[in-house]
Parts: sequence; C-alpha cells; structure tokens
Amino acid sequence: MPSRFALVLSARALSPESGDAAAALLAPLGAAVGRFERAGDERYEVLVADVELDVARLTEARHALEGLAEAEAALVPSTVRDSARKFLIMDVDSTLIQQEVIELLAEHAGKRAEVAAVTEAAMRGELDFAQSLHARVETLAGLPVDVIDRVRDAVLLTPGAEDLVKAYHAAGHAVAVVSGGFNQILAPLAERLGLDYWRANELEIVDGRLTGRVVGDVVDRAVKEHSLRVWAAERGVPLEACVAVGDGANDLDMLGAAGLGVAFHAKPAVRAAADAAVDLPYLDVVRHFAAV
Repeated sequence: MPSRFALVLSARALSPESGDAAAALLAPLGAAVGRFERAGDERYEVLVADVELDVARLTEARHALEGLAEAEAALVPSTVRDSARKFLIMDVDSTLIQQEVIELLAEHAGKRAEVAAVTEAAMRGELDFAQSLHARVETLAGLPVDVIDRVRDAVLLTPGAEDLVKAYHAAGHAVAVVSGGFNQILAPLAERLGLDYWRANELEIVDGRLTGRVVGDVVDRAVKEHSLRVWAAERGVPLEACVAVGDGANDLDMLGAAGLGVAFHAKPAVRAAADAAVDLPYLDVVRHFAAV
C-alpha cells in the first residue's frame, strides 16, 4: 500500500529538470511524484514534491536517488513533516559547530595531530568512543583552566545553525543537542541559542588546571539515543516526528531512533546508515526536511 513522503532536493542551484530527473529515477519503483515547489534563498535552492511510494520499496528508492548527480535528494516520511509537534536533536562538534573541541584543547597541549587521528578513527567507528575519549582527555592534563575560555572564543557555529534553531523555535518546536564534547564549552553556547535541552561531558578541574579526566559517565552513542527518547517523551513528541542530525559513529543510534536521521558532512558509515545526507555547508537545509 502506498505511503506518503516528501521528495526534497537541495543544491546551490536547481533547474526544473532536476525534479524531472529525480522523478524518473523513482518511476520504475511505482512512485507517484507530484508537482515540485521551490524554496531556499541566495545560498542554496530547494525543490519539494509529494510522493506516494510503497514503504517496502523505500530503501530501494533512496538508493536509486543516489544516482542524481545535480542535487542531494531525501525522501522524508509524512510523519516528520505533518506532525503538529516536532523535535530536533543534533550532535555538536562538526555539526552544530565547525570544529572538534577536543582538538582545539589538545592544540594548547601540543597534541592536536595525535588527538585528531584518534578522533577520526572514533568517528569512523573504529574505536570504542568512551575509551577513545578518556585517552584524548588524558593529553589535556595540566592545562590551565583559562585555556577553556580561549577555546570557547575560537568556536564557530556552522553556517545556518542559528537560523535552523530559530526556525524550529518560531514554529513552536523544541531543539536539543547532545555532545561527546564538554559542558564548559557547550553551556554558554546552549544559553546563547536558547536550546531546550543539552548534554555533554564534564571536564574535571582541580586547583585551576585540567586533570585529564572527565566527571561521571561518558556521553556515548547509547546516551545520545537515550537522551532523544527521554526528551522527546517529555515534549509529547513521537519518535516518528523527530529529526536527528550528526556526523560520526557515536550518532548512529540517535539517527536510527529518530523518524529522520540526517548525516551532516558525515563519515561514510554514517552516511550509508542515515535516511538523508547533507553535504551543502548550511545546516539549515534540515528545516526543509521537516517543513519548518
């Protein structure tokens, strides 16, 4: 039985032929593609059309759309777009912000290259995240606490991040972030953006210096998924109406639990597992998936 989806195309520039090409890729699967509506701005363009498709062929359809050279394509379930109450949850490092905070901190210890290599392996899913985090944080032992202020000042939001949060809030929806990074960096950023929920690791500080340890349990992929489920339930939002965005292997459970899991400039394993991918440098592309 056909189910309703939205076909969302995004690129720096889109022609009407882009929609025709996408529809042609879906036609052999029995999809009925409606009229495309245009959105976006001077940074990128978006085309959106209603689609009727047998849900049993959804995976095939998503694979078929990978053959679309001129645009990124996403098939978004109607539950994500039509729900009266929606919930957005995002990773922080390399998603909400442009950098990996642990690498910025490690630079002050002269260990950035060493830490970056471990971070990359962990985000590809080659290392246990908690173990890798402990190993990376150990390199920070002895750093003065004022390093945190310097790193905080160096953090840059991803283009479109603030617009995305504002759009969700303006529509009355909640926004959360959950991070394998650190509260000392995330707290002021969460306050600035007015985030409804946020969670990260806590760097231990003794006598004005980092000890090279974190306080309490590590925020790993299981904690990220659990946070999504708890916060969405508090807001009365079904998981089917949630959008989760991330880039690394520790985001996979969260992306899988949400109604739409979005890989943002993601590692190959994450991109392969996600429902949609964004490679444009603008995080607010995600708002068009959710019709926000």
